[in-house]
Amino acid sequence: MGEDLSRDAAGLRRTVVLVALLNLAYFFVEGAVALAIGSVSLFADSVDFFEDFAVNSLIALALGWSLANRARAGKLMALIILMPAIAALWQAIAKFNNPTPPEVQSLAFTAGGAIIVNIACTWLLARWRHHGGSMTSAAFLAARNDVFANLAIIAMAGITALTHSGWPDIVLGLFIVVLNATAAKEVWEVAESESLAARALAGEDIDDD
Repeated sequence: MGEDLSRDAAGLRRTVVLVALLNLAYFFVEGAVALAIGSVSLFADSVDFFEDFAVNSLIALALGWSLANRARAGKLMALIILMPAIAALWQAIAKFNNPTPPEVQSLAFTAGGAIIVNIACTWLLARWRHHGGSMTSAAFLAARNDVFANLAIIAMAGITALTHSGWPDIVLGLFIVVLNATAAKEVWEVAESESLAARALAGEDIDDD
């Protein structure tokens, strides 16, 4: 039994490390293309890849950690996720006065690559979604749901091609930024819950805080 648990933990760690590296690699790819073509939505979507990199890295690091240490790491990850989200928001605001449309072909092609990466990550995580607790399940669902965001970007690229306007890209980018900020808030709240649970296990009185 102990051997099986150890083997499962090792398999889960290898999987989430691979998923984390895939997300980090495409974060740089998508972010670079987004800056080159001036796409707010694509840059905001690259934040999703950074978020998934952070979450899967945390899963790999936190296997076997205490609740208190997982809580500290979770709060750090929430703050890290916010940084590129703020950068995407700044880019969106900067384009308000000159909403030039991004280059459609590169936009659609890069979003298509994002779909492939997210499908691969979903497939890798599917086996482990019920083995690593709530965070592993959340990582699986995030990768699956990111596919829909990528499809929305491709649809937006079509609208941009028809309208020759940069506003569809800005609006979608702001929507994705809100989703990223919400994800950071949820990571923080989970970490806070784990922190309170750790303090309760340690026998601390948490009602007086």
